[in-house]
Amino acid sequence: MDRIVTLAAAVSIALGASAQKMKMTSGDFSALKGQSKVDIQFTYENMKVGKKSEADYLKEKRADYEKDEAGKGDKFVQSWNDDRELRFEPKFLQLFNDEGKGPIEGGKGLEDATYAFVIQTNMTEPGYNIGISKMPASINATVTLIERNGGKELGKMEVTGVPGSQFGGYDFDTGSRLAESYAKLGKELRQYLEKKVMK
Repeated sequence: MDRIVTLAAAVSIALGASAQKMKMTSGDFSALKGQSKVDIQFTYENMKVGKKSEADYLKEKRADYEKDEAGKGDKFVQSWNDDRELRFEPKFLQLFNDEGKGPIEGGKGLEDATYAFVIQTNMTEPGYNIGISKMPASINATVTLIERNGGKELGKMEVTGVPGSQFGGYDFDTGSRLAESYAKLGKELRQYLEKKVMK
């Protein structure tokens, strides 16, 4: 048993130490230079959860929780969906704007912005924290810069393995771990812009 726990902890540490990768796959984000604002749009269409479809994952989780307590499965699914607007997206925007030294600010629903970032979450790994061992959450995402009117694509970036966990290890809740993944994505995207576009 001790060996299994030690192995789980080692895997957890190794996965937590891995950093995300950011790679431009087409175009660039240079159109944002000199802009004062950028609209931020989020989409989760066709997202995988691990190797499963999101629908299959939620069906299994709902069934598992319902075995423990009637209604608990529905509450989990509701929280899973609500966390996007209530936790993940605000965390992304907070860190995107906090990291900025240039003039540009990101926000949702900025209809007067010339350009928009579309943040497509492609894969979510919820991770886990059972006290004796843990694995951080992580997300893979496609970040696409478009002209807000017309939708012309200007640049696309693939971001993989964005880790999410809370300092101190109190991230027993799936949503709290994933919120940190979105915070890191927002931070790293803004730092990329500061380095490659805004300078």
